[in-house]
Amino acid sequence: MRAVWTLSALAAGLWFVMFSPWTREAILFWPAMSLSCGLLALAGLWLNRHWPREVFAFRWWHVPVGVFSALVLYLMFFVGHRIAGAILPFASEQIALVYRTRSQADLWLIGVLLFAWVGPAEEIFWRGCVQRRCGQRFGAFTGLALTAAIYTLVHIWSFNLMLLAAAGLCGVFWGAMFWRFRSIWPALISHAVWDVVIFVLLPIR
Repeated sequence: MRAVWTLSALAAGLWFVMFSPWTREAILFWPAMSLSCGLLALAGLWLNRHWPREVFAFRWWHVPVGVFSALVLYLMFFVGHRIAGAILPFASEQIALVYRTRSQADLWLIGVLLFAWVGPAEEIFWRGCVQRRCGQRFGAFTGLALTAAIYTLVHIWSFNLMLLAAAGLCGVFWGAMFWRFRSIWPALISHAVWDVVIFVLLPIR
């Protein structure tokens, strides 16, 4: 578990650089995000290089399950945005801040990065590595909850309550998918599709 805690601390440091108000203006977000996710995914793959075959076992039905779950999650965010906007005066402003990085690159490039690199890399690390290791050590439910909590807390440097809530919901949602299907593919596909839909195709504002 020491390696998991070390990599989680590394993730917290990388997310600090990308999201904190003291450092985020000094970097290019998309290269930093791509590099950070890639490093964590590679570390996770190496740490778990003797994974059982079922973790990467792919079935054709993983695709419709992943796509459908991504649309369900998007709908949850759409409804949640309406509710938050009605009861929280700061919600719309904080949500708008999440989308400020859309202007740092062409949208088609952002979409490709999210779908083919960032989303898959995050799932390989957070669910395939951290949640799996925590589940083995503390039990499946505690492993899910602990991983979702860490995944949420690395975003704390943004000081954005709406982003923290989004990360928490996503962490539980994709963690539950990994727990249920015992393969990384459904959550990986869901994450990749959801990223593109909510950030590029149909942003919530």
